[in-house]
Formats: sequence, structure tokens, C-alpha cells
Amino acid sequence: MISWFESSLGYDWAFFLATIIDILVIALPLMLAVAMIIYADRKIWAAMALRRGPNVVGPFGLLQSFADGLKVFLQETIVPAAANRTLFLLAPIITFTVALIVWAVVPFGVGVVLADINVGLLYVLAASSLGVYGIILSGWASNSKYPFYSALRAAAQMVSYEVAIGFILISVVLWTGSFNLSAIVMAQKSHVWFFNGYILNPLMFPMAVMFFISSLAETQRAPFDLTEAESELVAGYQTEYSSMSFALFWLGEYANVLLMCALNATLFWGGWLPPVDWAPLYYVPGIIWLFVKILFFFFLFSWVKATVPRYRYDQLMRLGWKVFLPVSLFWVFLVSGYLMLTRVGVGS
Repeated sequence: MISWFESSLGYDWAFFLATIIDILVIALPLMLAVAMIIYADRKIWAAMALRRGPNVVGPFGLLQSFADGLKVFLQETIVPAAANRTLFLLAPIITFTVALIVWAVVPFGVGVVLADINVGLLYVLAASSLGVYGIILSGWASNSKYPFYSALRAAAQMVSYEVAIGFILISVVLWTGSFNLSAIVMAQKSHVWFFNGYILNPLMFPMAVMFFISSLAETQRAPFDLTEAESELVAGYQTEYSSMSFALFWLGEYANVLLMCALNATLFWGGWLPPVDWAPLYYVPGIIWLFVKILFFFFLFSWVKATVPRYRYDQLMRLGWKVFLPVSLFWVFLVSGYLMLTRVGVGS
């Protein structure tokens, strides 16, 4: 694309324009996908509770999310009199922005990535960890006890499970030998027999399960949605928000859920690769395979939310610090020890 614009605009402007177009190609479909998965989320919950779900606005209720978006857009933005106005309005912007910038390094196919950097996994960790600032700011700036309690819970919860996620990702990096997400995907090609991904790998499959559970906690989804516990906190850190400021939190939450589904697929289940290394399956575009895997993991997210009761906060912390942290740390030693035994002399 750069070469196409370069003849008339010069390299600098061509690079700038091509980058903007690439960002829009990712961001606009992502916003549409967020609207549709909110609808899908509600439909899955309804089906599991033997209800109908959204079924009035548009055919099969498909336009319900857009109607909800229009409703909040037309509402008045109310800022509490005792709130810190600047930080109160800045918090949802931070949450929404951080949810988008991480997608810059997610590969959708061979060479189909906005920024194919060598430290893509580190970028994901660095950028996604910034999301907690939006939640903390929203809770503190609201000057209300319920949002503030929620912000403290969110900070402790995200820090607790990011430690375990870090050790899980160390195992992935050790196994693949790269921080580049595209290289991590290609390392899973025909990994065991003719399967793409780690489904038959006895060392990496437990890490995949732990990463999925940790991603539920990282995005504050049930059964780890203690930051939005209605019985204790009314609605959590966004209690005082209305109109588009509330909608930005909503969009950011679901964009993060989609991101975690994409990371589950990319890191452990072959990314854009088909499930098995069979030549005819490669005729299907890689982005379709990635999209199918994202939808599968999103179904699991919704399934868990509809069926698993909420944890107590002490149970949440105990799982993170007393189970996931020691197990993931032990697994780093296990994976590294196995690799030392089996790959000795590879580089000599």
C-alpha cells in the first residue's frame, strides 16, 4: 500500500496514510464485532436460561446493540458534583483506547498484521496492563465509596492474575523461542502428529487451560466479576457513569474479551492455521480460521458466565496466588528442563 501512494505523495506521507488506513481496517470491523458479540452474548445467556433474548429490534433482534448504542448516545452525560471532572471523563477514554492499541500486533494471517514487531508479546503485556489505570481513575474520580471499592478490587485482581499470565507466557516463549506472535503461531504448525496447536502437548495444554481461566479474571468476567458485584457494589467502578462515558467502558470491556479470545487462539491453538495440517484446509483464508477460533472461545466465555456462580473475593485471591502462581512457576521449570534435555546441542 505504501508503494501505491508513494509515487504521488512521497514516502513519509505515503507511510502515514497507509498506516491510518490499516488502523481503520482493524478498528472499524472490531467496533462492529463488539456490537454483534454483545448481541451474541445476550442470546447465549438467554438460550441457557430457556429465554428468547433480544428478538424485537431488527430481524432476530440483530439491531438491538445499535439501538442501545443510539440510546446512550442521546443521553445526557452527568458528572457528579463532587467528582474530579477531568479524571472522571478521562478514565473511560483510557479504558477504550488501551483495548484498541493491543490489536496492533495481533496477526490475522501470514504477514497480515499492523505491526509485526519482534517483541509483540511484551507489547501485549505492557499495553494490556495499562487498562487497570482507567478502572482505578474511574473509581477514585467518582468520589463515591462503591466505585472506589470496585477500583481497589480490580487493581488487586488484575495484578494477581497478570503475574500468573506472565509465567504462562514465559513457557510459551521458551517453547517457541520467540516473542513475535507470528513466529509463535508458525511454531505450532504440525506440532504433534498432524495437529496444529498444543491440544496434544502434555506440557503446554495445562498452560492453555490456565491461560483461559486467567483471561476470564483479567477481563473481570464471571465467575471473577467481583468488580461489578451488584449485591455489594451496585454496579462497580462505572456506577456513576452515564451516556457515552458508560458506553466506552462497555465497548472497552468487550474489546478486551475479544482480544483475550484472539490471544488464546494465537498462543495455544494455532492462530490462523487450520486445526489439522491437511493441505485442502489451507485453501480457507487464515483470517477465517482465526475468526472461528475467536468465536469458539467467546462461546466458552459466555457459557461460563451463564453457568458458573460468582467466587467470593477471598476465593478469587486464593486461586491466583496459592494455585496459579506456584503451578505456573513450577511449569516454567518443567518446560525449561524438558527443553534443556531434548534440545541440547541444537545451536552448536
